Amino acid sequence: MDKKETIEKLKTIVKPYIKSQEAFDNLTESTDFITDLQINSANLVDVILDIEEEFDIIIDNESMERMVNVKAAMEIIETKLSEK
Repeated sequence: MDKKETIEKLKTIVKPYIKSQEAFDNLTESTDFITDLQINSANLVDVILDIEEEFDIIIDNESMERMVNVKAAMEIIETKLSEK
């Protein structure tokens, strides 16, 4: 799976939780889930659970704490997929 595919899947996952459509429309690797997309911390947990389900991976607590932006999410997803 390439970066573009991963970003598209991430966009689908985060879309129901965003509060800033403009930030979502301009989503890049540096987009922050909380600051830019205004996803609250409770919904961020939902995003992580959705990522686990979509990619069939398990994200440990340490990885969850690092998953604050698109780039970190992509790196964690790639790492977990490569461990399978």
